[in-house]
Amino acid sequence: MSGRITLVEGDLTEQAVDAIVNAANSDLRLGAGVAGAIREKGGPSIQAECDAHGPIRVGEAAVTGAGDLPARYVIHAAGMSPGGRADEDSVRSAARHSFALASERGCTVIAVPAIGAGIGGLPPQRCAEVLLEEARAHLNGDTGLKEIRFVLFGEPMYRVFESVKDAIAVREQMDRMRRR
Repeated sequence: MSGRITLVEGDLTEQAVDAIVNAANSDLRLGAGVAGAIREKGGPSIQAECDAHGPIRVGEAAVTGAGDLPARYVIHAAGMSPGGRADEDSVRSAARHSFALASERGCTVIAVPAIGAGIGGLPPQRCAEVLLEEARAHLNGDTGLKEIRFVLFGEPMYRVFESVKDAIAVREQMDRMRRR
């Protein structure tokens, strides 16, 4: 793997990175949760750019500027429709599109929330499994990304991601031992 995956408990909107990923809806309306925090702290220019871009399909992603946030871009990962629910496939696809867009724009460090686990209703354990799988797959491919940083709001969500990441590391270590 050419890049690294890190976990941080904290506020996504405070990350001084190339891009932050928004857990978005397909209409690109910055409502509640992560999107609401981005709207409040980033200012009205982000929503204006979302409006100009227009709706996207569930599972896709779009890029805007970051307004007053310390990042260069916001990548809006549409894990659900407005008022809808996120599922494993939509989160997987939205993450994949987000990582690709970040790499295409020359980003080296991005910060990602638990897409779909809050308002979207995807169980945190499954959210962590899907997002970490997609991050690993992307970093194992041809990419300019050096770090995918999962920024998790609150210790419970951080602990879920930590346990999934640890389980992956143990499984890989066991596989290496079996091949010897």
